[in-house]
Amino acid sequence: MADLEKLIEIQNLTQDYGHGRGIFDVSFFVKKGEVFGFLGPNGAGKSTTIRHIMGFSKPQKGHTKVFGMESFDNYYKILKNVGYLPGEIALPEGLTGWEFIEMMENLRGLKNKERLDMLLKRFKLNPIGETKRMSLGDKRKLAIVTAFMHDPEVLILDEPTSGLDPVMQQVFIDFIKEEKKRGKTILLSSHIFGEVNATCDRIAIIKDGRIVSEFNANDIKHNENKSYTIAFKNENDLQKFCENIPKISKKSQKNQDFCIKSIDNKNLSVCVNINDKYIDKLVSKISEFDILSFKQDKYTLEDYFMQFYKEDKTYGGVL
Repeated sequence: MADLEKLIEIQNLTQDYGHGRGIFDVSFFVKKGEVFGFLGPNGAGKSTTIRHIMGFSKPQKGHTKVFGMESFDNYYKILKNVGYLPGEIALPEGLTGWEFIEMMENLRGLKNKERLDMLLKRFKLNPIGETKRMSLGDKRKLAIVTAFMHDPEVLILDEPTSGLDPVMQQVFIDFIKEEKKRGKTILLSSHIFGEVNATCDRIAIIKDGRIVSEFNANDIKHNENKSYTIAFKNENDLQKFCENIPKISKKSQKNQDFCIKSIDNKNLSVCVNINDKYIDKLVSKISEFDILSFKQDKYTLEDYFMQFYKEDKTYGGVL
């Protein structure tokens, strides 16, 4: 793959603030025309990474590039040619929404009235009032409009739907899908599974400042490894079924056709992990018993994500 296809590139980025805080050896890239999801809870290191990508901070180690240019040395060029939506909206006081829009147009030296009007209508925003009196939702809408109004090729979006109501969140997701079809390159940082799952081609999960997984979104949607829940009519059959089947572990997953993920004695059911190619063997096995139901459990992005956070008591789930 030619380097020109990597419109955003992060290599071994490190910024250590001490006491385990910061980002450590972070590397990933975003190819031209793709939507890359950067997934993690608040405090995991997403915004710190993005500030370096935008050139607002100089890394202790490593590099960040946009359009092949080092970010820190070219932050003004990058800011001018990228649609950037910060996670925390801090609008200047003393300006109306219209004046802020005009200020951003002048900074970029670009005006596109037709696109501006489309965005204002799309996000139902009337920017006539002062920015300091705007609701959190309207401030977020104004930031979205100004990030997209010059129709940039690259968009870097940090928690873009924070502060939006559910209706506007869906409007935003639909809009991102349209921008994706137009060939835009988008880095979407979020802690919301729904918007990442609905829009992204590839995803990286960050935990404690480190990338713990990077994968294609379709690998989750079309995963060959499945889970099935089997409910038995009586306790005796449940126990017999479980007798010779190992419980899930790294070793059992490699050496067994299928293994037990969990047992629910109260409801006389068992959850089994299995690869698609062994499904006939599982069906043959359960045919020896009286069962009430046999159903596949949907495997989601959240399920995969929680493998990395399930032992983290400080993480209370996605908002």
